[in-house]
This record gives sequence, structure tokens and C-alpha cells, in this order.
Amino acid sequence: MAKLSVTEPLIQPGCQIIDTTFGAYCEVGTGSRVLHSTFQDYAYCDRMADIANTTLGKFANIAAMARIGPTDHPMGNASLHHFLYRSADYWDDAPDDADFFAQRLSRRTVIGPDTWLGHGAIVKPEVTIGAGAIVASGAVVTKDVAPYMIVAGVPAQPLRERFPRSVCDRLVALAWWDWTHDALRAALTDFRTLPAEAFLEKYHG
Repeated sequence: MAKLSVTEPLIQPGCQIIDTTFGAYCEVGTGSRVLHSTFQDYAYCDRMADIANTTLGKFANIAAMARIGPTDHPMGNASLHHFLYRSADYWDDAPDDADFFAQRLSRRTVIGPDTWLGHGAIVKPEVTIGAGAIVASGAVVTKDVAPYMIVAGVPAQPLRERFPRSVCDRLVALAWWDWTHDALRAALTDFRTLPAEAFLEKYHG
């Protein structure tokens, strides 16, 4: 029997999941925290990932201990501390700062389809990672990443494209991540055995 389900995400033990929706065949690794986010079909994260205010595209691959959309403190104020916006934790007569939390929620991070974020990678709020891109382990991504680009470092910088640009463009146009589950199964052997260009020749012409 298949491990993953079309109807229910596989949530491993010790996770905190708040205000998050899941597509088909999704998984959340042990001890992960996921807040105000969306996992599209087949997206998953490994153990101890921390994801906030993010859309994970179809087939997104998130390694252990990655952090996506880490929230910021109010750097322009006299203090950075929680008491500014989590005020109700400190005083009975001071409400939390609803505007601050609304502004946080609005700063969405978008992880494109079939992306791979390496172990311990960090992607800042309001960054978009393009389809098929790879973020190296330990990288800190502060700017958008083009489709099929490999980035590394602190802050992350482009290293190289995974394929020639013409191949990258054709893969984006093919958008195999939108295929049905049955179509993916039918093409599984070709996904496993054909290099990207040969796969495109067969399925994209």
C-alpha cells in the first residue's frame, strides 16, 4: 500500500501545524513547525523544518532544519522585543499589536514546483524560488531565484543553471508537475532513466 494519501497529509510526530492547508500526497517531517502556509500536491518537508507564511509549490523538496519565511522583529523601534507586539503576554490591559501580525502574514514566501532546499537553508520573507531551482545547504536566500538556478552562500548567490537555458525554458513550458497522478505513474520509468533533454524530446517535442 502507498505510504502517502490523496486526501490526508502524513504528519509525523511532534509537529505544530497552524492555519495550513495541504494538497494530495504531502508529508511533514518529525518535529516541524508550519504556520499560515500552503503545501501544494506532493510537497513535503523533512524533520524539524520551520515554515511560515509560505506557499510550497507542487513537488517541493524541503530538507531537514530548513527555515522558510522567518518572521522579523520591528527593527525601527526603540526595542526589538516581543513585548511590543505580544503585549498581552506581559500585561492584562495591553492587547497584542494586530497590525504588526497582519503585516507579517502579508509577507508571503513562494517556493516553486520541483524545487530543492538543502539542509539548514533559510529563505527570507517575500522571496520567490523559481521552478526547479536548488538552494544549497546552509544558504541564506534574500533575493528571488530564477527557475532551474543553483544558489549557495550567505547571502545566496547564483552558481550555475542546472541545464542550458533553452532546456530550462522547455521544462517550465512542459510543466510536468501539473500532470495527473496516473500520467506521472505512466512516465515513471522515463523520469528515472532519461536525461532532461531526452525526456523533453519524448514528451515536449
